[in-house]
Amino acid sequence: MARALLLQPYRATIRAASSSETKYDGVPEVKLSDPTRNYRVLVLGGTGRVGGSTATALSKLCPKLKIVVGGRNRDKGEAMVTKLGENSEFAQVDINDTKMLETTLRDVDLVVHAAGPFQQAPRCTVLEAAIKTKTAYVDVCDDTSYAFRAKSLQAEAIAANIPAITTAGIYPGVSNVMAAELVAAAISEDKGKPEKLRFSYYTAGTGGAGPTILATSFLLLGEEVTAYKQGEKVKLRPYSGVMNVDFGKGIRKRDVYLLNLPEVRSTHEVLGVPTVSARFGTAPFFWNWGMEIMTKVLPREVLRDKAKVQQMVDMFDPVIRAMDGFAGERVSMRVDLECSDGRTTVGLFSHKSLSVSVGVSTAAFVLAMLEGSTQPGVWFPEEPQGIAIEAREVLLKRASQGTFNFILNKPPWMVETVPKEVVLGIYV
Repeated sequence: MARALLLQPYRATIRAASSSETKYDGVPEVKLSDPTRNYRVLVLGGTGRVGGSTATALSKLCPKLKIVVGGRNRDKGEAMVTKLGENSEFAQVDINDTKMLETTLRDVDLVVHAAGPFQQAPRCTVLEAAIKTKTAYVDVCDDTSYAFRAKSLQAEAIAANIPAITTAGIYPGVSNVMAAELVAAAISEDKGKPEKLRFSYYTAGTGGAGPTILATSFLLLGEEVTAYKQGEKVKLRPYSGVMNVDFGKGIRKRDVYLLNLPEVRSTHEVLGVPTVSARFGTAPFFWNWGMEIMTKVLPREVLRDKAKVQQMVDMFDPVIRAMDGFAGERVSMRVDLECSDGRTTVGLFSHKSLSVSVGVSTAAFVLAMLEGSTQPGVWFPEEPQGIAIEAREVLLKRASQGTFNFILNKPPWMVETVPKEVVLGIYV
């Protein structure tokens, strides 16, 4: 279904910030690989915050798509279909029921797996079913083990002639593509060899994404952090290594902490950057303190126990929902690339709502695949076989709809709230 485009030489670009509202106008026209085909896209987890947001974004960005909302709860599914309109339907499906899953996949062209959390899943059941039924696949995985387990199915996906992208949400996902663009620009502009890549993420409260992101956060606190320093893998304590990062206007400076995220390993291996790390922080500030304390007080086996973590989520959920109303759900990503000549370039993405922007970001990957950007196999977003080099700019334009600050390939002093002046008129 999705055929690879011929790769074109990279052209470095600088992109301006978008408007503050997600209006879905002015985005690049969708050019499906087969314009005569009535494409059907199944969104698993479509009754949840992330899946529902993805279904909504897809219906607005490409109204001609048939959206199939997949979930276990028929009442929630039918309510979502009512919201989406006549070009949608509900399919009752449990991703743990292989027969039901395969039957559902045979009736669609592409499946979006948004039924997290992905932590500690023993198998990639949806991807395996997609390969068996020859269905294109996208997931919003944020777990390193799951992502590389998916990647291990590369040969099977190629043999089935299906395209698949793992970790294709907002972070990881759009952040990986931003990193790939920074690295490509540095190489094409002869800025020296890329040496250090740093991902910094901030979300106010849970970003409106609810219990799933809370469960994901708690489970990540039980994972030792993998980072890379000068080509060597290093292991670090979760929610340590605090840095105060300037996310620019609307967010300003925020503390962020080390977490074990899949884009660290994938960008290290794919983009060849020797030093890579990823950090995350939230607000209000006492949530950061609480998460840091949890890593020191609770035994790791408790934080690795999904049943115990779910009990904690159920206990904290009412409080966090109340705090979300106070904190809002702004999200920001900053990607820093340092090169051997001492220069640093930055990418910045800030949106007023994580629950909206994660759906728009995921939808951007789905549309890129339906337009023929992805070759058969299992790919990370930064791999050109996943998102062709010449398709990245369109993907980022779609994903950045509604951002109040979106900048790529700029020096840090141009994006930071208070740039540092080292000499009269010279900033760093």
